[in-house]
Amino acid sequence: MTVTIRPVVQSDLDLVCRHREEMFRSSGHPEEVLAEMVGPYRAWQEASLEDGSYFGFVAECDGTAVGGIGGMMLDWPPHPLHPQSSKRGYILNLFVEPGWRGQGIARDLMRAVETDLRARGLSFAILHATQQGRSLYEKSGWKPTSEMARQI
Repeated sequence: MTVTIRPVVQSDLDLVCRHREEMFRSSGHPEEVLAEMVGPYRAWQEASLEDGSYFGFVAECDGTAVGGIGGMMLDWPPHPLHPQSSKRGYILNLFVEPGWRGQGIARDLMRAVETDLRARGLSFAILHATQQGRSLYEKSGWKPTSEMARQI
């Protein structure tokens, strides 16, 4: 079976929202907190997909989504890690369905979003790592700071 990576689209709203909720659930966040987040996050996600401020990718196998990832460009003052730029990339919502983990899908999604951020003129990105994802990021060259960071 071949997994393909495609850009996220507006009709992926339910998928992105479910992936985010499952991502936080699998990292141990309490159900009552997740329940509070669902409505506000959906409203934010819908608007950000519509205006293009959220972009990303979906991994599919035979038309079924098996993973996804998001990206954003953040306004950020020039910084020693990106001294010529007032923007940095932000990677979020990396999620692979449990039955599909360990096959390189997360790595491929990360590569896709990093390539996209570079194409948008960015040379630096951040993300927040769960314990589950930390080794993936570190193997790919991300370095721990108060956030996870990597030159891209």
